[in-house]
Amino acid sequence: MKRTGAVLTVIAAAAAIILGVCAGSVFVPPLHLLKIFGNALFGTGLDGVPDSSVSIIMTIRLPRVLLGFLTGAALSACGTTVQSVLRNPLASPFTLGVSSGASLGAGIVIACELTFLGRFTLPAAGLVFGVASMFLMVAFASKIDRTLQGSTIVLTGMVLSLFVNGIVSVMANAKDEKYKQIMKWQTGSFSGRKWEYVIILALVFAACTAYFMFRSRELDILTFGDEQAKSAGVDTVREKTLLLLITAVLSGTSVAFAGVIGFVDLISPHIARRIFGAEHKLLVPMSALIGGTFMVLCDLAARTVISPNELPVGVVTSLIGAPFFAWVFFRRSARGRLNR
Repeated sequence: MKRTGAVLTVIAAAAAIILGVCAGSVFVPPLHLLKIFGNALFGTGLDGVPDSSVSIIMTIRLPRVLLGFLTGAALSACGTTVQSVLRNPLASPFTLGVSSGASLGAGIVIACELTFLGRFTLPAAGLVFGVASMFLMVAFASKIDRTLQGSTIVLTGMVLSLFVNGIVSVMANAKDEKYKQIMKWQTGSFSGRKWEYVIILALVFAACTAYFMFRSRELDILTFGDEQAKSAGVDTVREKTLLLLITAVLSGTSVAFAGVIGFVDLISPHIARRIFGAEHKLLVPMSALIGGTFMVLCDLAARTVISPNELPVGVVTSLIGAPFFAWVFFRRSARGRLNR
């Protein structure tokens, strides 16, 4: 069953990427897509393929779709890790303050018109502030609770998120001419993203996901609780801290390049657990594939539903994710009442 599910997940991911690249205001037939890839990889001919199609695929759609897939995969891998570390199905980098911190960094760059790193200034600021917010949250939570219980971390992250979001709102309203730009960044978009972003995120994703896989045994043990983990020889505080910080780096990089996109890091891990179980050696990569597929389809909807205009992809994920979040919350509450 798991092997079949894994094969179907890989096929669905490949199909979503092909659909995302082919579909749009100008439809590119899959056969033309194969010829374009063949030309790019092996130097084969472009018989019957217009130059405009080559330009659309290689400079606009392919980097956009790949960045969307990597962003969804990265956020989903982070969501899986955070939920296991904190033993909370509602936990995610989004709810722990990483996205809010990145928003603050981006808001400062936009409001102050900073350009010291060229077009990488905004992503760099988003990454630094996103990771810094996780450091701050962990440091503050450890002062309240030295054992870093999951509930303490989640509540601390939510309080930090609300506070930072308030600062960003004040900043956006104080700079009327920049309000639209700041708000647009906070709802996420892959429009106009370049190949450099894809390469950087791919490298960070590979390194961080490899670490999650390397610590899959510890993640499996942490899901049983701190006491069981300690009895198995796991340094729970150290493991939680390292895993949360690696999560902050990966999710912060994703948010820095794409803007704030919520709920994908909540939806995909739940779907993956239902299909593949709780063993993280399989759960992490499958959750990443599901999240990447989901993000590509959401981005396709964002750019085609009201074409020629475009919706922020974060709006699409929120329209799907908010009801899902409510379902998980009330289902969990109902279970708690039945177990009393």
